[in-house]
Amino acid sequence: MRFFPLLLIAVIAYNVIAFGTGVTHNDVYGTLNSAVNIHMFSGDDWHYSVGDLLITGGLLLLFVEIVKSTRTSSNQIVNHGLSMLTFVVALIEFITLHGFATSTFFLIMAMCLIDVIGGYTISIVAAEHDLGIGRAGTD
Repeated sequence: MRFFPLLLIAVIAYNVIAFGTGVTHNDVYGTLNSAVNIHMFSGDDWHYSVGDLLITGGLLLLFVEIVKSTRTSSNQIVNHGLSMLTFVVALIEFITLHGFATSTFFLIMAMCLIDVIGGYTISIVAAEHDLGIGRAGTD
């Protein structure tokens, strides 16, 4: 299970919303903006929407993915490849499919990109430290 890219869950959740609402921009946008109002002690109302929930969940999954990147195993190489595939699929959906050109999906896609770049970078640094070949002046 360690090789599974967790941000794929956020991409799939958005797909369920997009395809479940008829895949028109207005339907997807309306679903993402449907909110729960939470009355705060300050007297303000906090409007927490479905889109906010997806982004919050994506950020939590991104955190777990970054922590997973510190391991140096063959499973992590598979995870990085699948994370790259997840980002490419999300990018294609963002560019080509109706209902995917929203800020919510863009931020999920950006999290996928950060996962790919951060995952490779952290894995390389962790492998250098495991092998004891850290560059002089950077340790």
